[in-house]
Amino acid sequence: PRGPRGETFSRERRRPRSRSFPLEFTLPMATANASAAMAARPAVDALRRKAPRASNARVGAVRVVARAIAAPEAPAVTKRVFTFGDGQADGDASMKTLLGGKGANLAEMNRIGLSVPAGFTVTTETCAAFHENNGELPAGCWDEMLEGLAFVEKCMGKKLGDASDPLLLSVRSGAAVSMPGMMDTVLNLGLNDDVAEGLAAKAGEKFAFDSYRRFLDMYGDVVMGIEHHLFEHQIDSLKKEVGVAQDNELTAEHLRELVKRYKKVYEAEGKMFPQEPLEQMRLAANAVFDSWNSDRAKKYMAINQITGLKGTAVNIQAMVFGNMGETSGTGVCFTRNPSTGENLLYGEYLVNAQGEDVVAGIRTPEDILTMKTALPQAYEDLVRNTQLLEKHYKDMQDIEFTVQEGKLYMLQTRSGKRTGAGAVKIAVDLVEDGMIDRQRAVQIVEPTHVDQLLHPQFKDESAYAADVIGVGLPASPGAAVGQVVFDTETAEELNSQGKKCILVRVETSPEDVGGMNAAEGILTARGGMTSHAAVVARGWGKTCVSGCSELVVDEENRWLSLGGVKLHEGDWLSLNGTTGEVIRGQVELAPPAISGDLDKFMTWVDEFRRLKVLANADTPEDAKTARDNGAEGIGLVRTEHMFFGTGERIMAVRRMIMAADTATREAALTDLLPYQREDFEGIFRAMDGCPVTIRLLDPPLHEFLPDGDLDEIVAMLSADTGADEHEVVERIEKLAEINPMLGFRGCRLAITYPEIGRMQVRAILEAAVAVQAEGKVVIPDIMVPLVGTLEELRDQTAMIRETAKAVFEEKGAEVAYRIGTMIEIPRAALMSDQIATEAEFFSFGTNDLTQMTFGYSRDDVSKFLPTYLERGILKHDPFQVLDQAGVGQLIETSVQRGRATRPELKVGICGEHGGDPSSVDFFHRKDLDYVSCSPFRVPIARLAAAQAALNN
Repeated sequence: PRGPRGETFSRERRRPRSRSFPLEFTLPMATANASAAMAARPAVDALRRKAPRASNARVGAVRVVARAIAAPEAPAVTKRVFTFGDGQADGDASMKTLLGGKGANLAEMNRIGLSVPAGFTVTTETCAAFHENNGELPAGCWDEMLEGLAFVEKCMGKKLGDASDPLLLSVRSGAAVSMPGMMDTVLNLGLNDDVAEGLAAKAGEKFAFDSYRRFLDMYGDVVMGIEHHLFEHQIDSLKKEVGVAQDNELTAEHLRELVKRYKKVYEAEGKMFPQEPLEQMRLAANAVFDSWNSDRAKKYMAINQITGLKGTAVNIQAMVFGNMGETSGTGVCFTRNPSTGENLLYGEYLVNAQGEDVVAGIRTPEDILTMKTALPQAYEDLVRNTQLLEKHYKDMQDIEFTVQEGKLYMLQTRSGKRTGAGAVKIAVDLVEDGMIDRQRAVQIVEPTHVDQLLHPQFKDESAYAADVIGVGLPASPGAAVGQVVFDTETAEELNSQGKKCILVRVETSPEDVGGMNAAEGILTARGGMTSHAAVVARGWGKTCVSGCSELVVDEENRWLSLGGVKLHEGDWLSLNGTTGEVIRGQVELAPPAISGDLDKFMTWVDEFRRLKVLANADTPEDAKTARDNGAEGIGLVRTEHMFFGTGERIMAVRRMIMAADTATREAALTDLLPYQREDFEGIFRAMDGCPVTIRLLDPPLHEFLPDGDLDEIVAMLSADTGADEHEVVERIEKLAEINPMLGFRGCRLAITYPEIGRMQVRAILEAAVAVQAEGKVVIPDIMVPLVGTLEELRDQTAMIRETAKAVFEEKGAEVAYRIGTMIEIPRAALMSDQIATEAEFFSFGTNDLTQMTFGYSRDDVSKFLPTYLERGILKHDPFQVLDQAGVGQLIETSVQRGRATRPELKVGICGEHGGDPSSVDFFHRKDLDYVSCSPFRVPIARLAAAQAALNN
């Protein structure tokens, strides 16, 4: 503490020295929250003594002596608990990093006057400290939580553990980034045998024991580690015994019996259910913190490339009850349709239920619009609140609510997960409604949303009408075709083999996240439009049909039955997520196209980006697709892909490979020349006015040989080339390599066999001259692959210029062209100042640069990469997300050194990373000129480039 002039007060009571003037006074230490906590019952103090205490600051007052001394200031105390309630809140919407999205938005809803049950949030920093402290709350945190509890008790006028008028709590997770269903929740906390009886007397026996059995189930699963299916077995058995189908048909007497059976589950598992509510709260908070490191949470974060978060917050909030009869209910809604973007309230609710019933898909709920009739006043309040929240946050909101005896309570709001179509329409509509500007619109649509819109749809929906075997709820739009699987492990296994599958479940749980990601689509028997399966599928752009009530799933024996048709694992199934149709067999798909709202949105995107976006394209058809998707040129033409176009082409290539001398090789290359020239002409026409970067032959020659048994290969090559079988065997042996990645490939081929390079350069420039004569603008860039030394590039530059001179003299016309190189060898990156004396452009081949920097073979990395990712040795697959620290450093060094030699040096990348948003952001910050990616990822890269410009 400091005095009025800033002097420090010592807390030690010492005798005053000479010439000091002691001042004795009383310093009140308790805050309003602490005062409320002091009023809590003695049990609070008893449990508090169990936990470590950082200080005695909560004692009512202390006597101190003020003296001017030169003592250091006490370290700042970390605030770990933030309260909200009665229109007040310690936090606000800007504090998502500290309070998590849920906690920050609960605070914000309090601040804007919505009806939100009181509660408190334990910070994400506390989660990090909890894990650093071997699963123990940091010192002082429990005291702060008890203060928060006292605040909630004061706001609600109830006490935790008071059987006469109990306060019950929910304990929920909430990270800074929304991760639906990935971490744990506990509801109805505070119930025990005495409180259940008291609640029964106050609110009805059925309500009390329905809440108690739910709590025993959830607490056992989340906190005590008891498998949920053990409780599920008990309730299913009881329903069969008493002859009812639905949970809510059980009577109060049945529910009392169920509570007894649930307690026996605990006993059978060797667990003790804690009757002390404060102990329940402490253990539940610990369990939520523990769920941050659960396998499902880790997998979700890995799939969505979520990094840098400290942990989850814990939100402890007063319960309100949707299961108090026909005037109560619970639901989830979106302020707009998350699938289509339509400006219409969208969601579901259940009467006489709790929230987990809706999101877990345990019961199939009612459409939110019918709530207008069932709960009219609550519906009117809900509509008003949703409009207020959307205007306040300026985005579509995903809202959870509960109605308790006719009164509406808001439990959560967050920016809603949406499909690609929904995201783009919502962004366009919000701009046209004047709610946001174009810049904000570009920032709220994710690159993955655009990716979804580029997924195929069914070619002709009328063609499969006879094969429709059932209809469920259209939970997430799109078309999906795959083989039926019934569990996550099988889905992931098929996906790793490059096969497509449909995950079929009775209902999904967060444990299915890996299988949902691996599958093309998801089909469930239970669950609604806001169930776990639906929300996650929409967020990932996965097709989902849920709540298909006629679907029978036998997961143990691996079959499903629907519409009189029985399908086994491995059979083909198609899903229409837009209509909810389930179709037997493989339905033909058609490619998508950019149009409507997406076309308008992409014009806004292009207003903000600096990076140009080019495409990797090897055929005229690919080039046209790239141009249609907004590509501004071609950043990579892989000439070797042209060799596989027809049988005549590959036979000519194999004759070239089998040639024993230069003359025979040149004869084969002469046969190849017209094919290459024809393809280049088509590409130049499609890219009229745009640059086309053509890479000379890169892969080792043995890749053009046929696969199969050696005898078959020898016989085939002998027949195709006319060579003796003995000569063929000898040639194959010479082509064999121990490590092809580092072998006889790239510029090494054209230096050893210059006739190969001359043929390709001639084909490029003859095509350029011909298309230019048609009146089109041709901009060829000739790229030399796999350069590691300046001398290699000088050799190839001389060959290219010599061949160009000959072609131009023969044709009587010239075309401007540039010569550059791929930077894909670390040495080339380090020697870029020298290489730039010859190269007019650099294109980073990030695939090979990653291989050589890490020393990982892309063909073999799958053997250990899953382990590396699971154990956190690598955060991402470096072949999908650029390693900015290592490979990125080489790129940055190369750009700086290259431009120091040649300031006008054009620099871009043409690896797979050109379509990855986080990598595009890096390339923008390092001042590259362009990125090049596959034609279908061009719109994604355009959006990522615009967001990089806005974010930086």
